[in-house]
Amino acid sequence: MWRRVASVSHLFSHSKSTKFNQGGSTFKIWETFTSESEIPTPSKGSPFITFVLGGPGSGKGTQCAKIVEAFGFTHISAGDLLRREIASGSAYGSVILSTIREGKIVPSQVTVQLIQKEMESSDNYKFLIDGFPRSEENRKAFEQTIGTEPDVVLFFDCPEQEMVKRVLNRNQGRVDDNIDTIKKRLEIFDELNWPVINYYSQRGKLHKINAVGTVDEIFEKVRPIFAPLSK
Repeated sequence: MWRRVASVSHLFSHSKSTKFNQGGSTFKIWETFTSESEIPTPSKGSPFITFVLGGPGSGKGTQCAKIVEAFGFTHISAGDLLRREIASGSAYGSVILSTIREGKIVPSQVTVQLIQKEMESSDNYKFLIDGFPRSEENRKAFEQTIGTEPDVVLFFDCPEQEMVKRVLNRNQGRVDDNIDTIKKRLEIFDELNWPVINYYSQRGKLHKINAVGTVDEIFEKVRPIFAPLSK
């Protein structure tokens, strides 16, 4: 069972690791995004973490299921963890529900704590963290708390019209699957997610996937990224 090498007594440490503060703030044009970054060799002594990013309806969850089946990852959906907390009726759940209904981002402390708990309860060492981080604050909170950066970052790039269509058609009964909330979520994604995407692009960890096509067609664009894990 994987455990962090160093435990933390508080959710946030006041000391900051130098390597987590080197991201540039200057945006780069699309040509900087790469699908050719080499993934590091995973070690069973430490977690192998993949962040999965993309707007609502970009197909993140569907592709995560395919990656789990093909490469043996544990899928941790930030959204599912938050919805599960809502269903539990906890004090956190009430705050999360109000935040999601407004299309806003749940406080980093809450989401990171739920992800951390899920990782530490797993027997696996390979994790897909789906729908997180959604902001620079999320990113910094995760790296400070877990003590590491992701090994790979997937970004599913999908046109807004296609994402809206998919979300409205999936009919999963989710509190955030309505047109008003979708528009708010897309606005927030545009505002807050791009700095995260840019940061990991600069660090050579980003793989941009064209998320238009059938599930299998899109997965064939994903497969080569994780192929070294099968060797």
